[in-house]
Amino acid sequence: MSATPPNPDRLVLVESNTTGSGRDFCDRARARGLEPLLLTRDPDRYPYVREDAVPVRVIDTADPEAVLRECRSLGARAAGVTSSSEYHVATAAAAARTLGLPAPDAEAVSRCRDKAAQRRALARAGVPGPVFHEVRSAAEGAALAREAGGTVVVKPVLGSGSDGVRACTGPAETAAALAPLLRGEPGRALVEEYLDGPEYSVETFDDRVVGITAKHLGAPPLFLETGHEYPAPLPAGVEQAVAETALEALRALGLGWGPAHVELRLTAAGPRIVEVNPRLAGGMIPTLVRAATGIDLVAAAVARAVGEPPATAPVRGGAAAIRFLFAERSGTVALVSRDGARTSPGVVRAAVTVREGDRVEVTHTFRDRIGHVVAAADHPETAARRAEHALGLLGVLVASEGEVTVPAD
Repeated sequence: MSATPPNPDRLVLVESNTTGSGRDFCDRARARGLEPLLLTRDPDRYPYVREDAVPVRVIDTADPEAVLRECRSLGARAAGVTSSSEYHVATAAAAARTLGLPAPDAEAVSRCRDKAAQRRALARAGVPGPVFHEVRSAAEGAALAREAGGTVVVKPVLGSGSDGVRACTGPAETAAALAPLLRGEPGRALVEEYLDGPEYSVETFDDRVVGITAKHLGAPPLFLETGHEYPAPLPAGVEQAVAETALEALRALGLGWGPAHVELRLTAAGPRIVEVNPRLAGGMIPTLVRAATGIDLVAAAVARAVGEPPATAPVRGGAAAIRFLFAERSGTVALVSRDGARTSPGVVRAAVTVREGDRVEVTHTFRDRIGHVVAAADHPETAARRAEHALGLLGVLVASEGEVTVPAD
């Protein structure tokens, strides 16, 4: 008599994001009776792995064949393969497709992740976006900036979190910004038209819009996200135009399975695509969506990955906002205080992601975030005011080298 094959009981996660939804993916898997299994090159990058006793297999996740071999070794126990990491969504999709498990089109995901290929696909389909050029030398980029005569945007063709994205004025700034992006692989970058106007993101699941997020950016020349509100307070006609532009982009890229995060600028000429990400939003946006509407996008993504129906219908009609705390200088964390923020009106989450004694280095990227507050309310404007007030109550003191700190009485 042949042995009964095991039931699928593992959700394979290829790497993780370091903050936000990585831990949530493991929690939602366990809520479905599945054991998460993290494939990673370095489990120490994710503190929650040890804290939550997440099973780990250490492999070279940069090698798609190594990921596929590890997934195959589970046999029928693998219920799904996915990733919460921008850098590994394509690898996870390819492995899942090869094994006959639910997944998006791996080629579409790869095309989307390469921002130059993404731009070309959107342009061919007539989806509005910036004028763009793919460059392979700083001199080529400087010439384009000289020809443009104004502000241009330099960005890597691969990446996330606005890392390496910079607004540049003139040839010299453009060449300087391109130089580190062109070293090594893939040896190319983008120089784009600067899109003037407020920024929004459209959160989608499968081929429909879940909602629109208003995004706040720090001072130029960087594009650091300092906070968000959900849902974005937009007039109905503008909301429809933004949503339709996002869905046009998904169709042009061959997406429309599971979650996507579409960033746009609302310019004088209408909505124009900043970029399309074939994954859940970062920046704690899924937390905002859940606080405002009850829709758990992480749970929906896990359900889709294991072939179960996702729950994406709202159960309430509120609003939520987040504001981020950034490290303003490098040094050692001397004092952390979060109690005042946690008891502030409307706050549903107040967190500091560093501990006393930790060393922080200012990088002028999203990695400088050391805390955040999420607040809920009936309206986006009220949620935003509550989040901003609570952020002022979130305290992290960073001491420079040799500086003596004295706690207040």
